[in-house]
Amino acid sequence: MELIPLSALNHFLYCPRRAALIHVEGIFRENQHTILGELAHEHADLPGYEVAKGVTLLRALPVWSERLGLSGKCDVVERHADGTLAPVEYKKGKRRAFQNDDAQLCAQAICLEEMFGRPIERGAVFHAASKRRREVEFTTELRALVERSLAELRGLLDPQPSPGGPSSGEAPISLPGPLNPQRAPPAVFRPACEECSLFEICLPKAASEDSRAGRLARQLFQT
Repeated sequence: MELIPLSALNHFLYCPRRAALIHVEGIFRENQHTILGELAHEHADLPGYEVAKGVTLLRALPVWSERLGLSGKCDVVERHADGTLAPVEYKKGKRRAFQNDDAQLCAQAICLEEMFGRPIERGAVFHAASKRRREVEFTTELRALVERSLAELRGLLDPQPSPGGPSSGEAPISLPGPLNPQRAPPAVFRPACEECSLFEICLPKAASEDSRAGRLARQLFQT
């Protein structure tokens, strides 16, 4: 089973079409939001560890789950004196009304649980813009969201089985051929679209099904 990168789950919950453009067609473009995100991860992305106030901080720790077919890395994993583990994800902005960040963090916890054989009940998201740390509880509902979203994402990407063990990279999934138009989600304009680095490629205002261009395209292929 092809391993899905953790980042793809975040992309999918933010916008399924964005996930398809990045992880199937290999299209990606930087903007101010992605660059700020990279700056927020600059320290956490350096592999290594440090001890602060009795807590060991493991940076850029590779994680995977064979059960879910998932791989990637945690920005930081806190290891406390009693052996408790807690993943911490760094994000550039303040908290938004989306569940993609919490689901990505929960997916990291599920990977850690499988790797270390111990339950992980909570983690945290550090928002660089506000310099606030937000605790996240890995509830039954959040875990169910992760598993359901991964199943839908795998159906969207339709990866081909490949041999080999877990990978720690976050490279896009490589698939034969272009994006299947029957699987590609249609463009739907939302307020969050204007912050997306693929906004000018996706063109959700022009390409959405309820746009004038979308209606004309459907009429063209119906005749």
